[in-house]
Amino acid sequence: MADKKDYYQLLGVGKSSSSDEIKKAYRKLAMKWHPDRNPGNAEAERTFKELSEAYEVLSDDKKRRQYDQFGHDGLKSSFGPGGFDFQRDFTHAADLQDILGSIFGGGGLGDLFGGGGRRRSSNGPQRGADLRFDLEIEFEEAAFGSRREIALPLTEECGKCKGSGVKPGRSRETCRHCGGRGAVVSGGGFFQVRQTCPVCGGAGSIVTSPCSDCGGSGRVKARSRITLKIPQGVETGSRLRLAGKGEGGSRGGPPGDLYVVIHVAPHDVFERRDDDLFCKIPIPAHVAALGGDIEAPTTDGFAKLKIAPGTETGKVFRLRGKGMTNVEGYGRGDLHVQVIVEPPAHLNSRQKKILKEFAETVEAGNYPLAEKARERAQAFFEKKQAIRQK
Repeated sequence: MADKKDYYQLLGVGKSSSSDEIKKAYRKLAMKWHPDRNPGNAEAERTFKELSEAYEVLSDDKKRRQYDQFGHDGLKSSFGPGGFDFQRDFTHAADLQDILGSIFGGGGLGDLFGGGGRRRSSNGPQRGADLRFDLEIEFEEAAFGSRREIALPLTEECGKCKGSGVKPGRSRETCRHCGGRGAVVSGGGFFQVRQTCPVCGGAGSIVTSPCSDCGGSGRVKARSRITLKIPQGVETGSRLRLAGKGEGGSRGGPPGDLYVVIHVAPHDVFERRDDDLFCKIPIPAHVAALGGDIEAPTTDGFAKLKIAPGTETGKVFRLRGKGMTNVEGYGRGDLHVQVIVEPPAHLNSRQKKILKEFAETVEAGNYPLAEKARERAQAFFEKKQAIRQK
């Protein structure tokens, strides 16, 4: 143990460094000394192993405490016979995977530790990709439900070659570059990296006699028309899943799914918030003053709304159960109707005369809100004057 280097010095960190700082330091050095970046360089391989050992200890709270207290001798019980073994004792493969992904662009790492993990052959059935389709609908369609026909450009399995990509009567040939394995191994010694074969794309075989209809891809472009049922109560962001309506599979694989994302267009009358609806309606000034009945729009038709005498503009009336139907079937929301008092317009001479006669009889108590606003303003001016006189 005497010839072992100090772990903190190896990673270039201090004893008070946080776990994030240690990981950042290891990431930088591991990328620099990675054996595949330094092919045939024994020193790089040795350094990479030393860095990994240091990171294994300092990133583990228990091992780090043992090392800080007893040095390298304190780790004898943590590793097997012969000390640290990269393939046996390195437990942070996920961190290393993340680092190597930035080096190789997420390439295959099946033989990271020389183990040779199995990979699924891409010669077998492949499920088609899931698709997303954004659909804008009218508010009325969301409120009452509807049906829509949508046209989708997609690819499906070639009918002539049954998705094999090979001319009928011929077959695929074994890839000579990878020997049919679908992957190539690089690196050497204790560290090996498996990457997808660049020639066959991981299939292990290649097409030498392509199908005339699909050009060897096993898939052809098509246009699918689908009738979509829009359930009552959907809202912007709702996702409708149509199983098996996505991209076609290949080599006998099942098709993917289609996800339709709903966008509800704004409406001139109603605004939706969850399952509640909101609307604003004008009411005549004389109805607001004297009271009376008005008609309020709902999704079921007009509903009678009783206006009390002296109703102010902005007052909100709540109509229970007159909102939007819940898409999950949990009843309906409420409708909130806000009234806006509308002054009369386009008055004739008789109407003007009546209003003038009314104005001559107006007293302060007839407009309490205006009187209260004036009192508050007057109080503000008095405080202003008092402050200036101090």
